[in-house]
This record gives sequence, structure tokens and C-alpha cells, in this order.
Amino acid sequence: MSIQFVRKIIVIFFFIKRLAIDAFVPLIQSPPPKNIARHHTMSQQTNQSPPQPAHVASASAAIDFLTLTRNLKTTKRTGWIHHGVHHPESIADHMYRMSLMAMISSFSTSLDTDRCIKLALVHDLAEAKVGDITPHCGVSEKDKYEMELETMEYISNMLGPLMGGDEILKLWKEYEDGTTEEARLLKDLDKIEMILQAQEYEAEGSHDKSLDQFFTSTNGKWRTDIGRAWAAEIVKRRTMISHRESIHDKKENEDS
Repeated sequence: MSIQFVRKIIVIFFFIKRLAIDAFVPLIQSPPPKNIARHHTMSQQTNQSPPQPAHVASASAAIDFLTLTRNLKTTKRTGWIHHGVHHPESIADHMYRMSLMAMISSFSTSLDTDRCIKLALVHDLAEAKVGDITPHCGVSEKDKYEMELETMEYISNMLGPLMGGDEILKLWKEYEDGTTEEARLLKDLDKIEMILQAQEYEAEGSHDKSLDQFFTSTNGKWRTDIGRAWAAEIVKRRTMISHRESIHDKKENEDS
């Protein structure tokens, strides 16, 4: 075999090798096809959990709060129990009618109706955890306030800002302080609802002990014109019913 022929073979080999390299390198350096990149991106998105909507994330706290407030529906008011009232109202019963009082009484004033209703809904909220503590339960006003404040802070943290936890705590403090016009009205309505309920229990005869204490404890302690006017109307009706009962009893005694 001649040297010239061998040289030609070597030249042809290197030429083919160069063609192969030129054809392969672009395949290594070029990006993957668009459909492959899109498939890879979609796979990453599938593996990542999407963020939950706010209403879904807060659902657990909302149900925890509502479950706690069930106690307001099942806990009977302490004062009525101590006075032998048959089938006494619950804390929630008191709060609901007081909320109606807040609504209709504020309509005739320049007060913030929405705020009045909120104050009524919140004012006894702590009793869902601490119960209905009265002045006759042997708990000081200071201890009662601290127990209820701790409960309201717990509820505020439970709900968080998203569900008004901060506002609910502020409303409760506003009611306790009793410095705003709305809070002063609500303080009166709290007592108004109580003596109205006492008058109704007396009219029904559904009590074992005298309910006079509820009227004497509130007499002359009204902070607003509405409180004084409504209290006077309740006392007037109580007096009329008592008078009719006295006449009825007297007539029965005479007949016997």
C-alpha cells in the first residue's frame, strides 16, 4: 500500500470526525424544546400546595369560637337560679333581647346604632368561659374584671385580626369603662333587660323568692334619659299587675 493512499485515508477519517462533532455539539448546547420545559414547570407547580383562601384558613378558629359561645346558650343566669326562678333564661337569652333594645333605642338618638348592637353582643361574651358572676358569688369586682379580661384576650387571639378579634376586645373594654355615650346607654339597657325579665317572672308567678332586690338594686342608678324612661314604664306595669293581684286576692278571701 502506497504512502500516498494512506494519507488520503487519514484525511478522510479526520474530515468525517469533524462533521460528527459539528453536528453533535449544538445538540448539547441548545435548550430543551418548549414543550419539555413547559412539562417540567407544570410538574413543579403540581408538587407545590396552592395557598389556602383566607376563609378556609380561618374556618378552624371560627368554629372553635362558635363552639365556645354555645355555653352562653346553655348557662342559666345566676341571679334567677339563686331566687328560685323556674326555667330561668340563659345568658344568650339576655344578650339577644339586649341587642334588640340597643337597636331600637339608638334609632331615636344620634348614637351609632351599629356600635350599640356590637356592644350588646360583646358585653357578656366572657361569660362563655367564666360563667355569670354576680355580686353575691363572693368574687371581688377586681378579680371578676381580670378573669373576664383574660377570657376576652383569649377570644381576641383565637379570632385574630381577620375575624375582628382586636375590635371585639376593644368593644368589651369600651363597655366595661362605660365612658362613651353608647357604652353608657348599654349599661342602662343591661339593667333594663334584667328588671323587665324580673317583672315578667313575677307576672307569671314562676319564682319561689321575692324579686324585689332586682328593682331596689337599680333604683336611681340610670345614666341616660332612655334608661330612666324605660325603667319607669316597667315599674308602672309592675305596680298595676301587683294592684290587680291584690284586688283579686282580696275578692277571693271575701268570697271564701
